[in-house]
Amino acid sequence: MRSRLVPTLALLFTGLLAGAFGYGALNVAPTFDVVPLDVRLQFHTALMRMNGPVMQTLMGLSVVSALALAITTRGRARRCAAIASALCAGSFLVTRFGNVPINGRIKVWAATTPPPDHAAQLQRWEVFNQVRSAAAFVAFVLLRVAVDASRRRPVSPPAPR
Repeated sequence: MRSRLVPTLALLFTGLLAGAFGYGALNVAPTFDVVPLDVRLQFHTALMRMNGPVMQTLMGLSVVSALALAITTRGRARRCAAIASALCAGSFLVTRFGNVPINGRIKVWAATTPPPDHAAQLQRWEVFNQVRSAAAFVAFVLLRVAVDASRRRPVSPPAPR
C-alpha cells in the first residue's frame, strides 16, 4: 500500500494556500477599496508584516509537496501534480517580484505621503494578487485531480473461461 502522506500533505498545503489567497482576493482586497487610503495603507502594512513569513513558507511547502507527488506518481497524476507545482512556484514568483516590491512602497507611503500615481500602483498590486490567487486555486484543483487519478486502480481484463 502506497503512503498517503505525500498526497495528503500536497492537498493540505496547496489547499491552505488557495484558501488564504482566495479569502484575501474575495474579502480583504475589496475591503481595501472602501476604507480611507490612510487606513488601507496602515492595515496593508501590518497585514503584510504578518503574512510575509507565513505565506512564503506555505508557498514553498506547496511547491515541494506537489513536486513530491509528481515524483511518486505516474501518468495523468504526475502531469497534474507537476503543473500544480509549477503554478505554486509561479504564485511565489508573482508574489516576490510583483506584490512584494509594491508592499515595500506601501510601507513607505503609510509613514509619509502616497505619490500621485499611488492608485495605479495599488491597482497593479491587485492584478498581481488576482494572478497568484488564481494560480493557487488551479494548482489545488489539479492536485485534487492528481490524487484521484493516482488512487484509481486499473481495471483488469476478465479472466478467460
